Amino acid sequence: MDVVFTHGAGLDVHKQSVMACRITPDPTGQQAEGLVEVQEFGTLTVDLLALSDWLAAASITHGAMESTGEYWTPVCNLLEGTGQVFLVHASHVKRVPGRKTDTADARWLAKLMRHGWLPASVMPPAGQRDVRDVTRSRTTLGQERSREVNRVQGGLERAHIKLASVATDMMGVSGRAILAAWVKGRADPATMAELAKRRLRSKIPLLEQALTGLVREHHRRLLAIQWAHIDFLDEHIEALSGEMTRYLTELSAEAVLPAPTAFSPAADRAAEPAVPGVPLTFIRAITLLETIPGVDRRGAERWVAETGIDMARFGTAARLAAWVGVAPGNNERAGKQRSGRTRHGHQPLRTVLTQLAHAAAHTQGPYLSALSHR
Repeated sequence: MDVVFTHGAGLDVHKQSVMACRITPDPTGQQAEGLVEVQEFGTLTVDLLALSDWLAAASITHGAMESTGEYWTPVCNLLEGTGQVFLVHASHVKRVPGRKTDTADARWLAKLMRHGWLPASVMPPAGQRDVRDVTRSRTTLGQERSREVNRVQGGLERAHIKLASVATDMMGVSGRAILAAWVKGRADPATMAELAKRRLRSKIPLLEQALTGLVREHHRRLLAIQWAHIDFLDEHIEALSGEMTRYLTELSAEAVLPAPTAFSPAADRAAEPAVPGVPLTFIRAITLLETIPGVDRRGAERWVAETGIDMARFGTAARLAAWVGVAPGNNERAGKQRSGRTRHGHQPLRTVLTQLAHAAAHTQGPYLSALSHR
């Protein structure tokens, strides 16, 4: 017995709904496709619980749900334990223009599900989804911090302060000491230049010239507000990093994949298998990814949070690359290759891999850097 439930296509801020279609065998045998029932539910928790009871009353075991932004998440959370839930891509279930309604969408999903024509999207387990939420929130805060640092630099430029032209990292130890003194009201460039640390001390004469500007009280007040915002973001980023460590530790204790058995070459099939390696956990996967040139701890955490450690769900490395959207696309018609541009893919992971690829290209010596330059 199959069921298909999907979010309504016409969702807006005033009315949210779930159009559900369930199919059960016809006891009389007169309906070849079974008994089709369509009912509309709301998206409040009470309504979703009623949806779950409605499906359980018919002993529903399988369901397909269209992936529509974040709207599928609460429905999936409540129905995940009641049966097998398939999350399908919206482009795979498109209707003919002019024949599209919420009811028609539910029936169309029911028909496709019944015949097994719906490829399921990758839907990680609940624990991995929690880790993914933490990494994405931390990434968002990091992006906001970068924007705030750019605003600080813009304010310094308007005050004729060229600190970024001399200091490589404006928010490093030396830069923060100089900016803190500037906020407190110090205006002597020579005094502030003496706050430089380590290698920046070799640039004290140039730094003194860069700190000579037209500073007003307006600039100091604005910088103080921006400085407080950066400290606030740093505090929350560190808190999320602590949560990330806790989640990964818990997942590593629960989700463990056995290490693959290493066999001898094909010429010696009768040989004994090699000693198995260490079982794969989330923490070990991150440790292994960190050995790749250009991959740091946070990049590895974001990588594992998006893909998980079970690579069997992707089948092959080529399919994983296509899912991420870093492989050339195919668009052939009438024997002609029309375009090879990449698809959008999994945008969060694609962003991570692009950043890590740039970092690997700027490393000295490794093969990845040489390949990028070549």
